Amino acid sequence: MLRVRVAIVGASGYTGGETLRLLLGHPNVETLQATSDSYAGKPVSWAHPNLRKRTQLRFVPHAELAACDVLFLCLPHGEAMKQIERFESLAERIIDLSADFRLKSPDTFRSYYGIDHAKPERLATYVYGIPELHREAMRTSRHISSAGCNATAVILALWPLFKHRLADTTRTIADVKTGSSEAGVSATPGSHHPERSGAVRSYSPTGHRHSAEIIQELSVTEPVTVQMSATSIEMVRGILATCHVTLKSRLTIKDIWQVYRQEYGNEPFIRLVAENHGIFRFPEPKLLAGTNYCDIGFELDKNGERLVVISALDNLMKGAAGQAVQAFNLMYGFDETTSLEFTGLHP
Repeated sequence: MLRVRVAIVGASGYTGGETLRLLLGHPNVETLQATSDSYAGKPVSWAHPNLRKRTQLRFVPHAELAACDVLFLCLPHGEAMKQIERFESLAERIIDLSADFRLKSPDTFRSYYGIDHAKPERLATYVYGIPELHREAMRTSRHISSAGCNATAVILALWPLFKHRLADTTRTIADVKTGSSEAGVSATPGSHHPERSGAVRSYSPTGHRHSAEIIQELSVTEPVTVQMSATSIEMVRGILATCHVTLKSRLTIKDIWQVYRQEYGNEPFIRLVAENHGIFRFPEPKLLAGTNYCDIGFELDKNGERLVVISALDNLMKGAAGQAVQAFNLMYGFDETTSLEFTGLHP
């Protein structure tokens, strides 16, 4: 059995902790190293108490990162690109969970992130990390840039429509509601409990950074524009994307189902929600906590011209660590679902 030596850089955050949790249960992962300057020397369970008695691993400082087969980079945005030469010298393969290598255009990166890219010549070497779109490229790639969580929810919701040229390219609006873990482990005024509890707060009505990824990935057959708004709600894990689409021509619900089944019918981590009645007839983030699934459903208006597509996922899993491990499995030829089999809880 092939055993892969793995290290996680920036393992004390939420995304790093989820990646660590998944890789500890992966049968093909041989050794683990988890870096954190702030927790150096301490057991990983100090930052991730869910891992108590699961591992004896301790954090090491970033400077002591050793050579391995693959590095998972779970650093804040803007940090990976500054050190990418060092990281690539230590590992044959890189999976970056930050936004540093998601965009192919340095100009677009500058426009959305407000800084110049430190290594623009490397942008073309990273495969954008949604397996359902780029599975074959991942199988042979040495560098993968894992997709943004909001972007993943919206792209998966809309990909079949734009691939088949069914949606108007200028009139799509995605309303995304997000849980608090999306903001990361560091506290902010907006994450302070008295300010966050009970709130439904619009934090990015326009210009969200993930909009750039959405436009990039959905513009494969023709240029598209998708307007995205983001709202934080009182939920720890989860994203619910409600996408309003104007169709180019009238379609029936049967037509829509045929297109989505054609694209996603064999996908292991996309579930099409088809119930006609009950409280779970549309995707629900609560059901997906801890899973690598993205649930997708939709409703067509009576005249067949306006379609509402709804997707849900766990932002720390299919929106981050789970999707990264899915990409890792593809890179090494493992079963794509390895270490990602958890099906969620109800109630």
